[in-house]
Amino acid sequence: MRARLSDIAQQAEVSEATVSRVLNDRPGVAPETRQAVLTALDVLGYERPARLRKRSAGLVGLVVPELDNPIFPAFAQIIESALAPTGYTPVLCTQTPGGVREDEYVEMLLDRQVSGIVFVSGLHADTAADHDRYRTLLARPLPIVMINGYAPGIPAPFVSCDDRESAELAVAHLVALGHRRIGLITGPDRFVPVQRKVAGYKAAMGRLTDIAEDELADLTELSLFGVEGGEAAAGRLIERGVTGLVCGSDLMALGAIRAARQRRLSVPGDISVVGYDDSPLMAFTDPPLTTVRQPVAAMAVAAVRALVDEINGHPSPNSEYLFRPELVVRGSTAVAKPATPPSRQRPATPSSPTPSLPIPA
Repeated sequence: MRARLSDIAQQAEVSEATVSRVLNDRPGVAPETRQAVLTALDVLGYERPARLRKRSAGLVGLVVPELDNPIFPAFAQIIESALAPTGYTPVLCTQTPGGVREDEYVEMLLDRQVSGIVFVSGLHADTAADHDRYRTLLARPLPIVMINGYAPGIPAPFVSCDDRESAELAVAHLVALGHRRIGLITGPDRFVPVQRKVAGYKAAMGRLTDIAEDELADLTELSLFGVEGGEAAAGRLIERGVTGLVCGSDLMALGAIRAARQRRLSVPGDISVVGYDDSPLMAFTDPPLTTVRQPVAAMAVAAVRALVDEINGHPSPNSEYLFRPELVVRGSTAVAKPATPPSRQRPATPSSPTPSLPIPA
């Protein structure tokens, strides 16, 4: 330790006693002298003590899973706008298949000494993931907030749309239009929002239709998120005779519409389709998409407030805050076609004999 103090003191051109006071974060050292010692630490390759690692007051990490789905840029834009009045700027980290992983982004953000991190639909929503990574961040301590997804036992604020209610709203809308064979298309069941949508769908179908519970498994298709996953799942359900489809995202709903048209079926004439998110441009698709709207603005603002309060030492209660979805009815849903009755043979009735007609020679 004496050798290190000596090297640092020589580099900074101060006494070893001054170096010791700076390293122990004690008062009585001029700001320029303190900065000279810290610079000497950096030049010599010594790691600064944890108490001297000042976080950048202006940076907040924002980790999103992708930008292909329009709902995630919408979250990013509103979070950035909500952060601006507080003096913080988001560092956007976008994951792509085969690209940088969430943990690698977190390491990069820690190197930049961000003041906190917002995770949107991250590994906290995956029940198969190890959630100790978040406990490690909180132990630093580093304020974090999670959007859409819940992991029990993590002392942090969670902000979610009520996915169970969203599925119930969609089913109730289709039932009101006369549909009974209603299918559900959503993503892999290891994700918390998917589990909640499935639970809401089953509850609404059991309450509002006469479909037996054991039949619901045949009306549920778990697929990959995205247009292609929605198209593949919808094709299978259409073959099973569904007349209405509840989809786990707007992109999956667009895939379902494509599957219907490939089979020369009309949307909404033959098949009604409900999406989820109400992401930008869904009002301008063909047909305009009926969907369940996530209250993105309210959720994003709540997440920013919770994070900034955490940073400023006024933590919010560590619980999940559920926001209510809203059904937005457009042109992709319509009254179900009446079932075609089986052809009936008319009973024979007595009639006068038909006069024979002369056959020309």
